[in-house]
Amino acid sequence: MEQWIPVIGEVGFPIVITMYLLIRIEGKLEVLSNSISELTNSISTMKRS
Repeated sequence: MEQWIPVIGEVGFPIVITMYLLIRIEGKLEVLSNSISELTNSISTMKRS
């Protein structure tokens, strides 16, 4: 069991940072996706006019 403590310490930090970054990126991707959808709708409306 003692040999696992350093491994968890070394690997745990990168995992926590990765999860944090993925959560942040997920929110930004959702905003970007919504913006692209709105832009598509705007372009479609402009073509009809």
